[in-house]
Amino acid sequence: MTGYLLHAFVYLCAAVIAVPIAKRLGLGSVLGYLVAGVVIGPVLGFVGQETATIQHFAEFGVVMMLFLVGLELEPKMLWAMKHRLLGLGGLQVTLSTLVFSGCALYWGIAWQTAVAIGLLLSLSSTAIVLQTFNEKGLSKTDGGRSSFSVLLFQDIAVIPMLAVIPLLAIPELLETSQQVAQDSHGDSLSLVAHLTGWHYALVVVGAIAAIIASGRFLSRHLFHFIAASGLREVFTAAALMLVIGVATLMGLIGLSPALGTFLAGVVLANSDFRHELEANVEPFKGLLLGLFFITVGAGIQFSVLVDEFAIVIGITLAVISIKAAILFVLALIFKVRSSDGWLLALSLSQAGEFGFVLINFTVGNHVLPPEYAQILSLVVALSMFLTPGLFILYDRLILPRYQQQSNAAEQDVPDSQGQVIIAGVGRFGQIVNRLLVANDIPTVVLDAQAGQVDLLRNINIKSYFGDATRPELLETVGIDEASLFVVAIDNKIQAVELVTYLKHAHPHLKILARAFDRGHSYELEQAGADVIISETYYSALAAGEKALSLSGIHPFRAQHLAQSFVEIEQSHHQELYESWQQGQVNGETFARYREIFKQLQAALDEGMEGDRLDGHSDSERGWTPPPKGYIDKL
Repeated sequence: MTGYLLHAFVYLCAAVIAVPIAKRLGLGSVLGYLVAGVVIGPVLGFVGQETATIQHFAEFGVVMMLFLVGLELEPKMLWAMKHRLLGLGGLQVTLSTLVFSGCALYWGIAWQTAVAIGLLLSLSSTAIVLQTFNEKGLSKTDGGRSSFSVLLFQDIAVIPMLAVIPLLAIPELLETSQQVAQDSHGDSLSLVAHLTGWHYALVVVGAIAAIIASGRFLSRHLFHFIAASGLREVFTAAALMLVIGVATLMGLIGLSPALGTFLAGVVLANSDFRHELEANVEPFKGLLLGLFFITVGAGIQFSVLVDEFAIVIGITLAVISIKAAILFVLALIFKVRSSDGWLLALSLSQAGEFGFVLINFTVGNHVLPPEYAQILSLVVALSMFLTPGLFILYDRLILPRYQQQSNAAEQDVPDSQGQVIIAGVGRFGQIVNRLLVANDIPTVVLDAQAGQVDLLRNINIKSYFGDATRPELLETVGIDEASLFVVAIDNKIQAVELVTYLKHAHPHLKILARAFDRGHSYELEQAGADVIISETYYSALAAGEKALSLSGIHPFRAQHLAQSFVEIEQSHHQELYESWQQGQVNGETFARYREIFKQLQAALDEGMEGDRLDGHSDSERGWTPPPKGYIDKL
């Protein structure tokens, strides 16, 4: 018992240390798990022989992953993505499999093994790529969406791969493994071991029909019954029971457990309890998959890397190059142009975590000799290790080149001048501009993001690419004739510097600046902005007023309370601002500022209480007259 606990502690300790470090370095959690396994295995020797046993248990994380993939596959989403899902994704998997299989055949490898190698190398790392996209904000780009389509197709393609690979079993490997199995205590539970062919077929069809029927007609009642108990742990147990039960049934009839759970997930994709199931299974999937990757890392034999260094490195670079070339050509065919095409090609050029699964699966099904498995495991791991470098290559070399080309094409000199100059047309500046233009007030719009300018031009809003912090550009757009300058650029520091420059060089200008928060608003005020609008203040105030109304307070009284809130805030503004200035000058702590803020909150509480008790509105249903002086306050 103590030995198991010690091993569990070592695995968990390695994951807790390595994964956060890997994520902070931008390497992704999968690489963190792999590194953790390498450290506690080949490097430090904390784990050893038990790794293979634990890996069999951890492979259940893959089964859970496919169940969750099935849950995500709503028919509407698949239909909307059919073009790139089937076209781009299907061609990528097919072409990659053919090329890698052809290379393996050229080197004299048996055709069954060559096909298996082609299949497992055609897959990419969903975990690394999607996580990197989210971290870098690339998910909504054309390249990001195309990559997601390919990854989704690959995840689905794993299912037929798991079904096909057992059919590729090589007789010589099968005989060897049977001899090994006789010496071991392998799993011999089977309901179909002695059935004839057509009986076996009937059993398989019946089991699949039972899963579909249960998912459609029984699961809803079962989950309603469990949910009515109000016991969350019972629902978690039910979710695990479902996955384990389906996987066991598939194992008993000789089919892939992953195939069964994937099917169950698809059946339950439209269930009312889909998200609850997902939330309950997700933590177990994450832990087991993490454990699986740790065991993969712990099982890597660096002696093989040393002995076959040139072969491993050569195959790794060849895999990345070939997949990148195939993806780049497909990107051109499917019109994923410019930097998006390169993003698609580079981001998916590695092998993926399903490669480890298929390697183990092919070895277990007598398709891949163990000596090949060691080399391929190293190739898959190394290609994943190189992925962050490919993203750096994209960020540092490829993306800037396309941005320069794009920007150079848009570097036109503004041909008009406006009464109002707006710097920055993101979500804030756009609304300001639309309101001014709608009232026939001429504006000149500047933005440093070429894509944003293109977007505005597509909807017939005249705008120009340019850095509004450049004095010569401001002269060109007629800043001397403008009466108002709206500062709405996203960079907080540049916004303050721009206001400082404008107030010094063009004192006639009225400056309206967008602030991100209270501290930024004080910085802009200190820089000389005439009017400062917090980007969230008034929307939050409107939301608060609506919340009061929805809580049962009469709409008029809610409006009055919101107005009182603003007045009380404004009455304390100067005191808070001066306190902030003193803290900036003296470098003192904000003790005084906090004290004034507490006084502000107390004044708010007092003001709200007084307003609630003024009694001017006794009815919550009918109209009531406003208090005296209401119009003056507005």
